Amino acid sequence: MSVANATNQEREVKIAISDLAHILAQVQAAGFSESTPRHFESNTVFDTPDQSIRSRGELLRLRTAGSRTVLTFKGAALPARNHKVREELEIDLSNADTFSTILQRLGLHPLFLYEKYRTEFAAPNQPGIIMLDETPIGNFIELEGAEHWIDSTAALLGFTARDYITSSYGQLYRDKCTELGIDPAHMVFR
Repeated sequence: MSVANATNQEREVKIAISDLAHILAQVQAAGFSESTPRHFESNTVFDTPDQSIRSRGELLRLRTAGSRTVLTFKGAALPARNHKVREELEIDLSNADTFSTILQRLGLHPLFLYEKYRTEFAAPNQPGIIMLDETPIGNFIELEGAEHWIDSTAALLGFTARDYITSSYGQLYRDKCTELGIDPAHMVFR
């Protein structure tokens, strides 16, 4: 789920989480409840052979979660103080395999595959969502909403702007591979 505004911009931060049980208790204590149950997501990033989409800081992603398939375009990040802000356009599709084939026929190819388990949390009258992502490189929460909402919700959960991560999962994966001294491939569960 994405919190979009009239200009189709998303504003978000990630925060690394070491203790899932603790953060779940914090989220519930803050008045949030599960709005989308834990589910598996498979994400495929497409690009041209020369990676021109990535070189512009943009992203074209095909996400499958259960029976739902979503194509997402994310524009280059805009200047922002502590948050990642970028254009986000999404459309639901009926068939991931067929659309993947269409993209490949148009000259795009799968560049990067990443997987995660996601649980979403919302609270009444709150203009943002909390997403808990369990990934092969660790666990993260994503706070998505207006700037003030992100900062106040992070504080409510015991975090500050120093904890914010604005990197993509692709970049976080590449950084982890560098740290471990291994060649990057795909961020998938084994």
